[in-house]
Amino acid sequence: MDDKKIIELINKAKDIATKNCCCKYSNFTVGASLLTSDGIIYTGFNVENDGIESICAERTAMCKALTEGEKDFVAIAIVAKKLNDTHFTKVLPCGYCRQFLSEYTNSNFLIYTYDEKTKKVYSYKLKDLLPETFRFEES
Repeated sequence: MDDKKIIELINKAKDIATKNCCCKYSNFTVGASLLTSDGIIYTGFNVENDGIESICAERTAMCKALTEGEKDFVAIAIVAKKLNDTHFTKVLPCGYCRQFLSEYTNSNFLIYTYDEKTKKVYSYKLKDLLPETFRFEES
């Protein structure tokens, strides 16, 4: 993937995390931008609630795309920061999100994150972050 597209994904993730956040407990906002093979970008942010499970930005973006009929995904960019901080920091998907992403992508699916202080972009393949994916298989 070219650098221009990666920066666009990172900027869209930063934008959604800054504009729209629902992180009333942690004050830690996370933004994600998910790229389809057709070049469409779906964004999402983390949604915290009083219940057991809050919703991560990665799953929000993926669910938006899935409900629009998308099935083929190339990459996702994820950024995060404390609300009172001025810089986004490197963040990776939690275990639940890694498994969730594996259900709808392939092992070469790309995950990008960004550290604004160092201006460094980090790149991972899903298979590197989740080497032993759970798959339900009937015998």
